[in-house]
Amino acid sequence: MTYSKLAHASIGFLLSIMPLYANAEPPQPASKESIQTLMQTTGAENMAKQMAVQIIPMLKKLVPEAPDRFWEDFFKEINAEQINELIIPIYQKYLTEQDVQAINAFYQSPVGQKLIRVQPQISKESMVAGQLWGQQIAQKVIKKYQQQQKQQSTPPQ
Repeated sequence: MTYSKLAHASIGFLLSIMPLYANAEPPQPASKESIQTLMQTTGAENMAKQMAVQIIPMLKKLVPEAPDRFWEDFFKEINAEQINELIIPIYQKYLTEQDVQAINAFYQSPVGQKLIRVQPQISKESMVAGQLWGQQIAQKVIKKYQQQQKQQSTPPQ
């Protein structure tokens, strides 16, 4: 009898709160304006130019016969607004307006501003650490394979 009363009470409670969830509005995707604020605050709006500055030296190595004038023209053609228009829908796909407002509030705070200032150095040092780690792993694996080849090529006695 007690179990029956508990089950009825639970069902009644669930039915009473369901209208609260049914009337809740779905989260709104982030607005273009709030994402632009985020990109401006973090410096991401200049990402296209920053990427080009980093990638052109690598491309020059891949296409050494291209004259310097080609690379100058290439750089001039980069339009940050165009890449931003491509990126904004990606932010909107994953973040709600409430998310972006909270992120903007963080990045506008003193600690958020500090993160913006130090993030490039953190990224740079992290890449160096990752490269060294990868080299260590490669050396370990190479040594292992060299030892295996040596053992396989040594005839048994």
